[in-house]
Amino acid sequence: MCLIVIALQSHPIYPLVIAANRDEFYNRPTAPLAFWKDHGDGMANILAGRDRKEHGTWLGVTKGGRFAAITNYRDPKAIDPKAISRGLLVSDFLVSNLSPEAYLQTIADSDKKYNGFNLVVGHLLDAEGGISPALWWYSNKKNEILRISPGIHAVSNHLLDTPWPKIRKAAGGIRNILAEQIPLDPERVFTLMADTSRPPDAELPDTGVGLEWERVLSSVFVTSPAYGTRSTAVILADRSGHLTFLERTFTSGTAPPVMEATRKFDIQLK
Repeated sequence: MCLIVIALQSHPIYPLVIAANRDEFYNRPTAPLAFWKDHGDGMANILAGRDRKEHGTWLGVTKGGRFAAITNYRDPKAIDPKAISRGLLVSDFLVSNLSPEAYLQTIADSDKKYNGFNLVVGHLLDAEGGISPALWWYSNKKNEILRISPGIHAVSNHLLDTPWPKIRKAAGGIRNILAEQIPLDPERVFTLMADTSRPPDAELPDTGVGLEWERVLSSVFVTSPAYGTRSTAVILADRSGHLTFLERTFTSGTAPPVMEATRKFDIQLK
């Protein structure tokens, strides 16, 4: 996952809105959004896509209201090819009984086992079973556990709310959609997250990958012959505990994006 927008307590109907793009090499095998059923009854509670290479995921929820998502931190000089897959941080939280803060503390104690990441974890239900989303963020590049405040936040391949052009565009777009629409139309969000326009070179960060790759990676929706946005996720959780999870997948390397399929799951959290 390379772009996550989080709208927390920012809409009268939906206390949590998530919009996210997963960027990955096209040749990495991937299973689409589905309930996991291969590790016993507890795993059947997980709704997520799946990395078929390392068996983790980039974004998922459970029927019990657990949520987790991850992005890579772009630092090519620090990549360890033997590091543990970062996608396992998401799936391990989803099957865990630890609180979000306790889980992140265990990660903080072993963060050097992983290449750079941003991890968002949380729970969507309060002790009485009502919708009351609480999310925390941690990056092993900063070593700080932070509770995410109400409002609209975004994270890409640097720290939370780093004002890269794609962060400003995606977060600002979600802000406008939430302000204009009651109820919210997911198609508006999908359209925003499919934006392939690139900012001027003067606005690009320098993350060590060279100018050409900075250009490729600068758009909200990434396209290139070998690497790009594989899927877009939209999650809407309303105040009654109803959660809608949509995933749209795309054919490889096309601009404008060509949709492959859209999947939709509705869950009553409990």
